[in-house]
Amino acid sequence: MNILDLEFIKGFIRMCSDGFAQGWHERNGGNLTYRMKDEEVKQVACYFTNEREWDEIGTEVPHLAGEYFLTTGSGKFFRNVELAPQENIGIVEIDETGTKYRVVWGLINGAVPTSELPSHLMNHEVKKLASNGKHRVIYHCHATNVIALTFVLPLKDEIFTRELWEMATECPVVFPSGVGVVPWMVPGGKDIAVATSELMKKYDVAIWAHHGIFCSGENFDITFGLAHTVEKSAEILVKMLSMSPTKLQTIQPDEFRSLAKAFQVILPEEFLYQK
Repeated sequence: MNILDLEFIKGFIRMCSDGFAQGWHERNGGNLTYRMKDEEVKQVACYFTNEREWDEIGTEVPHLAGEYFLTTGSGKFFRNVELAPQENIGIVEIDETGTKYRVVWGLINGAVPTSELPSHLMNHEVKKLASNGKHRVIYHCHATNVIALTFVLPLKDEIFTRELWEMATECPVVFPSGVGVVPWMVPGGKDIAVATSELMKKYDVAIWAHHGIFCSGENFDITFGLAHTVEKSAEILVKMLSMSPTKLQTIQPDEFRSLAKAFQVILPEEFLYQK
């Protein structure tokens, strides 16, 4: 079987294409990584090569030692992933110390993994531990309306969460733990990776001010759906604010509590404050 016919590869490629179709990946914007299952590693091991050198990750992820990740490439365009997969995505292996990686498949012609690899791996480690291994996808996109809101809303978890929850009834059900907000930081370095990983201990979504969304999930559909729901809610809020700075009516705290009971989710009381 061709490696590109395997379901996890096809799912990864489809998510890249879907994100581009939403307009969230201009030029080389955004990145995606997937922590592979043991059976998937076995399926593709025959395609691996050990010719590439080990490189420093730039951080330490000991709980990911020996794991394999499918990743987009640095400077690569999501638009081109479907057209030329091996040029734009690849599989990397993490060494036994959790401090180095090497490319074992794809990213041909000297390409390297996304520059956000430290952020992705630190958050993969956090979410692996927090979810007992269920979370496997980390996705970063430049969601237009979310970015717009970071210029007009206070950069506080409780405010962003409450405003997004109020825009669509499904939101508290889709992301009941809320969203975290990272103030503007230089992307690609350890500082933003550390700040995000602290938030991801509590949330599945981190909003990077003036930059985009960073989110985690169990599989491609759940993770893309999470980003899609957050951005849709942000779009509604942007449209509402363009019509009026105030709401005539909205979902009230006790109504959120009734919703939580009906859908059997836990909504933190810190977000159900009286305005």
